[in-house]
Amino acid sequence: MATQESKLAAFLKECRLKSGLSQKEVSTVLGYETAQFVSNWERGVSSPPISILWKLAGLYKISAQKLFDVVLEEELRLTAINLKTRFKQAKSS
Repeated sequence: MATQESKLAAFLKECRLKSGLSQKEVSTVLGYETAQFVSNWERGVSSPPISILWKLAGLYKISAQKLFDVVLEEELRLTAINLKTRFKQAKSS
């Protein structure tokens, strides 16, 4: 992932902490065997799959729209970084 801090990662961690849940508790409710998935999301290593956003919103007691907006912002940021990198690479080819 890019070096710029992920707003999504920070948002997910903040929501989990406000909910009083551990990474293990979240992972268990979402059907993951380990907390590594949640840890990866909160460190910006990966993003949660779209298919679990509704569950995450319910678990964290936040609006699904707010979560979607933060995910969308992150995806747009990553796409822009990717396109800039590809553009620079194409220029030097």
